[in-house]
Amino acid sequence: MDVQRTASAWRRFWERGGGWRALLLAAVYYGLYELIGYLLGFVVGDTGSPLRGEEGSATDVFFSIGLPILLASVLLVLFALSLGWLRELFAPQRIRGRGWMWIGVAVVLAINVSALLDLDYAGAGGALIASWLLTGLFVGFAEETLTRGFVVNLMRKRGHGEIRVALVSAGIFAALHIGNVFTSDQGVAVTALQVAYTFGFGIVMYLALRVTGSLLGPILLHASTDPTLFLHGAHPAGTIAGLLPALSTFLVIATGLVLLLVLVLGERRRTRSAVSGGALA
Repeated sequence: MDVQRTASAWRRFWERGGGWRALLLAAVYYGLYELIGYLLGFVVGDTGSPLRGEEGSATDVFFSIGLPILLASVLLVLFALSLGWLRELFAPQRIRGRGWMWIGVAVVLAINVSALLDLDYAGAGGALIASWLLTGLFVGFAEETLTRGFVVNLMRKRGHGEIRVALVSAGIFAALHIGNVFTSDQGVAVTALQVAYTFGFGIVMYLALRVTGSLLGPILLHASTDPTLFLHGAHPAGTIAGLLPALSTFLVIATGLVLLLVLVLGERRRTRSAVSGGALA
């Protein structure tokens, strides 16, 4: 009986939804992800160890990025099962999108395809490409299940409008990358640009959720982004196709902000129409 009451209280807590619960979940996820990476370091060793290999190698990518986020994905699935939300998260979206929302999807796909066209496949090697593709799938699943799955669900359960849902979803996604200033050597300026990029990318992924009608849409779109851009960054072929991925950071930021403005105007117009219609009725 006590176990049932505990499980019921656990579910009731999360069923109430809200932004602070979404932020709490993201913070716990980030902490566990970093802890997993730290503990795995004792098992696989640092860069250059026999198991992990040299920096940027196929094994280094898998053990430093792929495996930690795979284990974090497992934790997210277990969390969803504990709430009975797994089917709910991956069910068809009840709030569908508009045709203009495909613009963001098209921009991201154009960048990713261009990166593939300008990739030096011989220089990268099959093992590294395979490792990145697998890792990208894990990244797409974990980050989109968290921010476009759980966060969106928590916000909607609280009754928030879609403008706030989009902003919190993208904002938490961007905030997850602030820690890179402490866990890498990329510096404050680069991290700030990365946070701006991930906010814009988060808006596009929210729109992908709406317009595809399924969480699988942003998962697969995200899964195709990280591998192509990281591989292209390390092994560009130097053709004209490399122009789009070279400008991808600024293209995604601009696309996200413009489409956010369109979303805000559209949602406000829809709300005014609904209020006017109700008054006339």
